[in-house]
Amino acid sequence: MSTDAEMAIFGEAAPYLRKSEKERIEAQNKPFDAKTSVFVVHAKESYVKSTIQSRESGKVTVKTEGGEVDQIFSMNPPKYDKIEDMAMMTHLH
Repeated sequence: MSTDAEMAIFGEAAPYLRKSEKERIEAQNKPFDAKTSVFVVHAKESYVKSTIQSRESGKVTVKTEGGEVDQIFSMNPPKYDKIEDMAMMTHLH
């Protein structure tokens, strides 16, 4: 991982390429439940973060920001946001 000082060469683009050191520490300490955190397909936003509320008879109920839910995809923990090596991620989609 590069330090904040090393990222300075990217100027204004740096925050979009990699989280700051403070953000990385916060993401590592953020509570995350891999069993309930998912992405769902959204018509306007492509994918939105959602939380599974219940699972019954092959049906899953999720809490999302709106829209119909057709597909559900597992979510990686926040510590993987903007990670450089995708091989480290648990879920690729």
